[in-house]
Amino acid sequence: MTHQPLIVLTNDDGIRSPGLRAAAEAVLTLGELLIMAPTEQQTAMGRSFWGAKHERFYPADYPVNGTSVRAYHCHSSPAQVIVHGLDVLVPEGRPDLLISGVNYGENLGLNVTLSGTVGAAMQAASMGVPALAVSLQTDVAYHYAYGELEWAAARHFVQLFARKMLAGALPEDVDVLKVDIPSDATPETPWRVTRLARQSYFYLLRQPLAPETKIGDRKVIIDVDHDRLEADSDIHAVVNDRVVSVTPLSLDLTSRVGLDAVRDVLG
Repeated sequence: MTHQPLIVLTNDDGIRSPGLRAAAEAVLTLGELLIMAPTEQQTAMGRSFWGAKHERFYPADYPVNGTSVRAYHCHSSPAQVIVHGLDVLVPEGRPDLLISGVNYGENLGLNVTLSGTVGAAMQAASMGVPALAVSLQTDVAYHYAYGELEWAAARHFVQLFARKMLAGALPEDVDVLKVDIPSDATPETPWRVTRLARQSYFYLLRQPLAPETKIGDRKVIIDVDHDRLEADSDIHAVVNDRVVSVTPLSLDLTSRVGLDAVRDVLG
């Protein structure tokens, strides 16, 4: 009997996200699907665990192209959904692949640790599951709302990289593949392996503020320092060259520096 891969899907935009449905449509024929996602929008939760001690999974009716997909939701953060879900919904063994996305909004540069999309993927990777985090560039206004988007390119690249990851292991120290798709991409758009840009991408607009200002009232802007932007970076690929960025991420956050050099500096 041929082994059918188990593919887990999640999305920090919540169980009702059209991006989650696009990802499910993309990989429906590649294996057995299991969806576990937050009940509601959880954008920018990173890899956080928040105090949902009394929460549990609830089943969701989730037909995809005429096929009923097993799906559950839980009122918790994306990373905590993964921890709980892999233990209670996949009690034996581990999935062959976890796909986080397709996210409303690109996840680029030094902001990636804020991302619930990347956070869920890194949590799965820390539990031994190969993980793919996919984001679609959108207007900032859509980051907390389900705007009408074209998903054809996203479906294509989700399936493309899911196939590649199911076909063989990634190199040592590659725990997550982070894929970012330009808003005007098509299935024919080229893709490029990139590194994280060493600058932030999203910023809260700096302006005189009163102490009582609400966080949610502050405006998020995109501000790229093109003078110091690396040509091989994810921001350069998506913003300047309009190609799909594929960035290998490692769970090892140790600085890539000789430890003796640090000892010397510290005396």
